[in-house]
Amino acid sequence: MKNNDPKLIIVSAPSGCGKGTIMASAFENCDVFYSVSCTTRSPRPEDIPGKTYNFLTVEEFEKMIAEDGFLEHACYSGNYYGTPKKPVDDNLAAGKDVILEIETQGAFQVKELRPDTASLFILPPSVAELERRLRKRGTEDEETIAKRVSQAAGEIAQADKYDYVIMNADIDKAVEDFLAVINGIKGVAGPATQFSPENENIKEMIREVLENA
Repeated sequence: MKNNDPKLIIVSAPSGCGKGTIMASAFENCDVFYSVSCTTRSPRPEDIPGKTYNFLTVEEFEKMIAEDGFLEHACYSGNYYGTPKKPVDDNLAAGKDVILEIETQGAFQVKELRPDTASLFILPPSVAELERRLRKRGTEDEETIAKRVSQAAGEIAQADKYDYVIMNADIDKAVEDFLAVINGIKGVAGPATQFSPENENIKEMIREVLENA
């Protein structure tokens, strides 16, 4: 990917949708800056502080809010999440593309502040499959899973507000589609209009995911 015209790109997907796996594969050989969000949630066993998240106390997070230190922030499943502003702006100024992995509430905040930001939503095959993946992960209790599934349905219902939508039913195909979107955003390939929610096929795909709950 060319870096002479750095892009700010939002990637959103419900928890358990595999967005981390997709991005790790897609950006393996690309010089991009992956923005590390801040959160007040407790670390999971697989988390690496400073890499998966920057873990803050509620007091630390609220201090950054007061100091206008976030590009966006939101409360999600009872915890704060936010994108620190300075690393994003520093890397864009240095000519690097910046990837924001954030949920819908934060994504719409960023799009309002910076309309030229590109946005991509990754769908699960169905809400039911998403719930199965969350249970298989085995890191959360039943109440938390129920909250995540309910929140996921609400996020998926807003997928048509994104610039692009793909599905992760097959990881290899999802990575291929993801790269097609990113290359289209970067202008190194044709526009990825087949993934636009204005496309009737994408609209139908979103409907089917929600109906197969």
